[in-house]
Amino acid sequence: MIRDILMYMDRTYIPSTQKTPVHELGLNLWKENVIYSSQIRTRLLNTLLELVYSERTGEVIDRGILRNITKMLMDLGPSVYGQEFENHFLQVSAEFYRVESQKFIECCDCGDYLKKAERRLNEEMERVSHYLDSRTEKKITNVVEKEMIENHMLRLIHMENSGLVHMLCDDKYEDLSRMYNLFRRVTDGLSKIREVMTSHMRESGKQLVTDPERLKDPVEYGVSEDDVEVTLDKVMMLFRYLQEKDVFEKYYKQHLAKRLLSGKTVSDDAERSLIVKLKTECGYQFTSKLEGMFTDMKTSQDTMQGFYACHPELNDGPTLTVQVLTTGSWPTQSSVTCNLPAEMSTLCEKFRSFYLGTHTGRRLSWQTNMGTADLKATFGKGQKHELNVSTYQMCVLMLFNNADRLSYKEIEQATEIPANLKRCLQSLALVKGRNVLRKEPMSKDIGEDDAFFVNDKFSSKLYKVKIGTVVAQKESEPEKQETRQRVEEDRKPQIEAAIVRIMKSRKQLDHNNLIAEVTKQLQSRFLANPTEVKKRIESLIERDFLERDDSDRRLYRYLA
Repeated sequence: MIRDILMYMDRTYIPSTQKTPVHELGLNLWKENVIYSSQIRTRLLNTLLELVYSERTGEVIDRGILRNITKMLMDLGPSVYGQEFENHFLQVSAEFYRVESQKFIECCDCGDYLKKAERRLNEEMERVSHYLDSRTEKKITNVVEKEMIENHMLRLIHMENSGLVHMLCDDKYEDLSRMYNLFRRVTDGLSKIREVMTSHMRESGKQLVTDPERLKDPVEYGVSEDDVEVTLDKVMMLFRYLQEKDVFEKYYKQHLAKRLLSGKTVSDDAERSLIVKLKTECGYQFTSKLEGMFTDMKTSQDTMQGFYACHPELNDGPTLTVQVLTTGSWPTQSSVTCNLPAEMSTLCEKFRSFYLGTHTGRRLSWQTNMGTADLKATFGKGQKHELNVSTYQMCVLMLFNNADRLSYKEIEQATEIPANLKRCLQSLALVKGRNVLRKEPMSKDIGEDDAFFVNDKFSSKLYKVKIGTVVAQKESEPEKQETRQRVEEDRKPQIEAAIVRIMKSRKQLDHNNLIAEVTKQLQSRFLANPTEVKKRIESLIERDFLERDDSDRRLYRYLA
């Protein structure tokens, strides 16, 4: 009866008099006389916060009471819920997690700490779903993230015996996943992870290429084909993240060439498997030269069989094995040919006559800097060894068949080895255990006034002794710049080809869209520099492949 009267009053009397509706008036009276009461206000807040604290410490509470009270506060208005409960709740929560995180980080390793932080985060989201306003979820999760993750990021990442690097080395995938998911929620979280991972990968890479033990035996023998395939799949996973795949190709080609020419390829099948994967990923053009290198090696074997079949008389003397490399497929260098020993020079001329006689229109250029030789040597007391040396080292050693002592300048004049003579003599005279020559005066460097003679006291437990050339541990800055320059030169025709393909298809295109399409088309090989693309456009305009629009200079047209 009373309810009906009040509802009728709300519909008829309240609108005409602009008075406060009865329901709203009741809420206001409740708010002022109960919620804001000095006897109830503080007690209500403390009771709510104590219940939340009890639940956080593992006690079972009546969630129904909390849900009803928070709903009542929300019905009184979001500002009431915020002022009377939410703001205090967030402050108390921040202090709670500040203390708890400090306690956890002192006694837990990184993995356990992250599990506890993840559990606390899930608990708070569950708490919101049961008895808090949904808009509180973002605020309380921010508090947990700040106090438990953001404030301890660096300590967690670098934690001894359990931090990020430890997880990577010990394949702690679950912990790594948890760290990633938690750190991505806070500002700069992923960038901190990236910095440490980058540093770790660089340090690991440096150790791989500078560790003397690994350099002696870089390949782990006895690996099954399945293990090789798994490793190659991991390589391809990393390869996909490379932006400059053409730079990778340049260095990979150099290393592959060394392995093929020195016979150090452990498995041709593994080499070909990687090339197939690269071809699938980047297309035929990316691997055509790599495949050409294998083709040359097979063709060279057949050529040498034909050569010795035509010259059976050569089977008794020194043997020559020639790899005929197709220009463009191999990372060959323009080098000055040194003076080969007379025996080898005669063989080389016979091979040249044979090859050019069977292949018309071709030209041979000897790459002596890429060759190797096996020499049989007899030292004092009749000790015999087989020395595996470079072509340059062979030229030097063969001089001592006719001389007991030679000066640096005499060796230089006789061999005409270009810039590598000092490095070559260092390998022969200064490397302990490989010093088949001796020099006077004794010093750590090679001087132009030095004299050299055979080391009669040389001995080794091995019959076959490999004498490597002294090389720098890493690529020098000029070599890096030279490689980079070659890469940039190789990119120019690729950029021009992409521009022509796009313009031939589109007929006309404005500058910005052309740059964008060229970048997109080439991104599978490298990230095209807009400045270089602009230069290639200018070059194509000069050669009448493109023209500018007369009225809009940023619009290009294709000229058929």
